[in-house]
Amino acid sequence: MDSDTIVQILILVLLILGSAYFSASETAFTSMNKIRVKSMANNGNRRANAALKLAEDYDKLIAGILIGNNIVNIAATSLATVIFISHFGEIGPTISTIVMTVLVLIFGEISPKTMAKNSPEKFAIVSAPFMKAVVTVLKPLIALFGLWQNMISKVFKSDDSRGVTEEELLTMVEEAQNDGEIDNEESELIRNAIEFNDIEAIDIHTSRVDVVAVDITEDNEEINRKFRESGFSRLPVYSDTIDNIIGVLNEKDFRRIEDAGISIRKVISEPVFIIPSMKISELMRELQRKKSHLAVIIDEYGGTVGIVTLEDIIEELVGEIWDEHDKVVENFRKVGRNDYIVKCGADLEDMFEYLGMSEDENEDIQTVGGWVTDALGKIPEINDTFKYKNITVTVTKRDSRHVLEIRVHMDAEPESKKDE
Repeated sequence: MDSDTIVQILILVLLILGSAYFSASETAFTSMNKIRVKSMANNGNRRANAALKLAEDYDKLIAGILIGNNIVNIAATSLATVIFISHFGEIGPTISTIVMTVLVLIFGEISPKTMAKNSPEKFAIVSAPFMKAVVTVLKPLIALFGLWQNMISKVFKSDDSRGVTEEELLTMVEEAQNDGEIDNEESELIRNAIEFNDIEAIDIHTSRVDVVAVDITEDNEEINRKFRESGFSRLPVYSDTIDNIIGVLNEKDFRRIEDAGISIRKVISEPVFIIPSMKISELMRELQRKKSHLAVIIDEYGGTVGIVTLEDIIEELVGEIWDEHDKVVENFRKVGRNDYIVKCGADLEDMFEYLGMSEDENEDIQTVGGWVTDALGKIPEINDTFKYKNITVTVTKRDSRHVLEIRVHMDAEPESKKDE
């Protein structure tokens, strides 16, 4: 083998390495996590900043990579053909095609792309300075192909939006959690924040039958008892009926006038009235603006549907907030292999999710109690029973107004329900 052939082979090796570099760069810049690279850039990593700027103008970057890759691949194929013709004559082109196809696939495509995909951010940051130089050198060609790309885009218009949807964000959070990049608590907080704008006041309200309220005519002893037994720091105040809420009484204000013989009318604050469909993100801003901690939900006739507190809203983001006065309520309790005790104030969707079941469309029914009443078609009595899909429901507790608790027996436990 003469010296010219050795030089040609060395050049061929360099060209295949160039193909590998461009292929790896394409995969790295396509797969890299821009948020992670931006974080590195914000921490002073200059190469990360260069990689981020290249990625921001992705069309020019990918054009530069593809042009460079094609140049080295064509040059490598041509040089290999010359080498094999000089050694094998007429069958040289055939041998060159076979050998170069295998070499380019293994060393110029598959291997570098696999390695780059395993550490895309690291490779993108390392290759950023050279890729910047390549894009600069190939700028005239990139501009020419850019014009062609614009013309193609005008001919074949796309209706697809490049914005990130809420569903895509939730999928990204799920993938990050599965990869171990964030823990369960962080994932839940991010999910709650994403879905925050979709929640309506009616979804988190306390129903009027469960509202502890003060009649404007009640004496201080009775008001004091309600504050003490409920543990609440604020109570709605009504006149004649709870459908006519006229204010909100703060316990601190009540203590200040309790022994002074002053009417609570002097210290109650103006209530905030809202409609059931109001988004809690908007409600939070409204409560902050009016410096209030409680809003009253009213129906189309002006009657009281229930109340929503600032704490209720915050709990939709961070989960349950317990203080020393709160009673821990266990809505779902397993009492046997296929038996469960369910509180009727629980959310109906939560119950079906807990039991591993799918529910029919019951848009107007939100609580388990409402569902039981609707299924029985009457005011439930203790020991009333009905069947729904593969469960048997029995009323176990009620008061004079509504059902409080049920027992659920699963005739056949779904596979999706995990043993506890």
